[in-house]
Amino acid sequence: MGRGKVELKRIENPTNRQVTFSKRRNGLLKKAFELSVLCDAEVALIIFSPSGKAYQFSSHEIKRTITRYKIELGIAKTDEQGITSMEVWRNEIEELSRTIEALEAREKHFAGENLSGLGMKELKQLERQLRVGVERIRSKKV
Repeated sequence: MGRGKVELKRIENPTNRQVTFSKRRNGLLKKAFELSVLCDAEVALIIFSPSGKAYQFSSHEIKRTITRYKIELGIAKTDEQGITSMEVWRNEIEELSRTIEALEAREKHFAGENLSGLGMKELKQLERQLRVGVERIRSKKV
């Protein structure tokens, strides 16, 4: 004699709901393990309880299985590529920020501001650049 058919609807009593969740969670984890052993299948199972706690089973490394799943769906970018991409963009942002700071400092120097931090060599170079700039302006003016 088999078990009776269970009507699938939300269990209203919180205690009964929690007990059912725990029993069915354990049964589901057991079935996932059995499937992986008996059929040599790559299985990954993630369960979040109503309270937000995570339970997982994986027959192999779970990140590898998720990556394989993403590739199967056509989401080719793996987490590692995403992290590498983020690092590349972060470095690009830092480099551009340094460039902006240098250009802003140079602009102030051309305006005659913040010259006290410059050495004799930088001041002479600035003077040359200003002289060349003035000559270009005069040649276009004529």
